[in-house]
Amino acid sequence: MDIKSNVSVGEIVRSNFKTAQLFEKNKIDFCCGGGISLSEACEKSDVDINKLIPEIEALVQTSDPDSKYMDSLSLDALSEYIVKRHHSYVNENIPFIKQKLQKLCEVHGDHHPELFEVKGLFGEMAGNLTKHMQKEEIVLFPYILKMVRFKNDGIGNAKEFGNVIEPIDQMNREHQAEGERLVKILGLTNNYITPPDGCNTYRVTMQTMQEFELDLHRHIHLESNILFKKAIELEKEIIGVLGR
Repeated sequence: MDIKSNVSVGEIVRSNFKTAQLFEKNKIDFCCGGGISLSEACEKSDVDINKLIPEIEALVQTSDPDSKYMDSLSLDALSEYIVKRHHSYVNENIPFIKQKLQKLCEVHGDHHPELFEVKGLFGEMAGNLTKHMQKEEIVLFPYILKMVRFKNDGIGNAKEFGNVIEPIDQMNREHQAEGERLVKILGLTNNYITPPDGCNTYRVTMQTMQEFELDLHRHIHLESNILFKKAIELEKEIIGVLGR
């Protein structure tokens, strides 16, 4: 991939997910804000693009079979992967993190009042993500599956297609909102650092929250930068063939 200043951050990560860690280090949002150009992202994060581009180029030249595999999956297979791998991860970890944050507030809240705000923000995120994933699983992903079946096997009614961009725009707005909430949590926890007076539960909670954030970044990347974009392209293709 030729790295130019006008290429989007999301496309770079889509080509090689190893670049995600580099963007993370430079505080560049590659998932929720992956649609903006590299130059715009660098300006927003106060990063020298002339220094960053050679680092990106070195990474994209390395092999990344995982990114190639994800990009090669059919849309129905990718949707299923996201549900089984990432939706299940979110659902399994939300109760654990909420329980641990409640415990930290009880034990360390007097000396670390920011924990109460972290607990509140994560609680809001948990509720929003749960509803978000339900909408994807009940509405958007089945719609994408219908498009795949229609294209491959002619199954379905062509009149059903033409509105995929509306729910996708909504999902992307919700991605952005949770990305902004994560930034607030990151600041309040000092990048998930356990303070000197923190106990083992504190360390485990911070580590789990950091892992939760990293998984959510990849989760959103697979949706916003790959699945959603391809779904929009597929619907345009179907409508074009039908002459609508």
